[in-house]
Amino acid sequence: MEAAAAIIAVICALVVAFAVIAMVRAVRAVKRGVDRTVTQARRTVEDTRLKARQYTAPGAAGEVAQLRLSLRTSMRATQEVLRSGMADDSSLSESMALFERLSAHGRELEEDLRKLETEPDRDRVAARLPDLRERTERITHSADSLRWAAQDRARQFADDDLTLLSEQIRMEAGALRHWEDEDEAASPEPQPGAKPQARATDRAATGAPGAGQGSGPGVGPERPAINGRNDRWQAGYSWQKTKRPESTA
Repeated sequence: MEAAAAIIAVICALVVAFAVIAMVRAVRAVKRGVDRTVTQARRTVEDTRLKARQYTAPGAAGEVAQLRLSLRTSMRATQEVLRSGMADDSSLSESMALFERLSAHGRELEEDLRKLETEPDRDRVAARLPDLRERTERITHSADSLRWAAQDRARQFADDDLTLLSEQIRMEAGALRHWEDEDEAASPEPQPGAKPQARATDRAATGAPGAGQGSGPGVGPERPAINGRNDRWQAGYSWQKTKRPESTA
């Protein structure tokens, strides 16, 4: 009884542990989904605000909003292309590592632009704009280069795969039409040397001279060829008796 109770207690403990683990995993998955949704919503709201600000805010303030929007758009697009491409092309891992290093500079620039956006001193904003504009162009150009190279690589792989697939389909289609080759082999065209052979066959069938008969007068039909068999001199084993001719008496 004590052993059965211990086994039941262990089973119950395992069931509770598995239930707790499943619950924790479910909570974490829900939390990740909520965080992802909140982040996406914040990003959408921020992008919408920057788009409106670059058209409504005059002067340097609108240009700062434009630089932030350009930086965020380029970095996000490159990140999505590299992450989606790594699932099929592991060689993009090095490109992803370079992008992570570039992202550190992009986040630093994003923070500088965000602070400058709320700067009340317009002269200071105008003085810092050339440097921030140059940094934005360098980072976005690097991000665009990585994204375009990854897209060209994926397109080239797709073209190569399509070319190989088309060749395989062409060969398979030819194999499925094999009866055409068989029909051509079953009905060959007449060759130039076929007529003399046919005439010789006709002469043999009608008994004409030259087909199994002598060409001169008085020559009879040919005798059958010696078949090499002679009952009197037939070779045999030593214990076999030689056949003797029957007596005529």
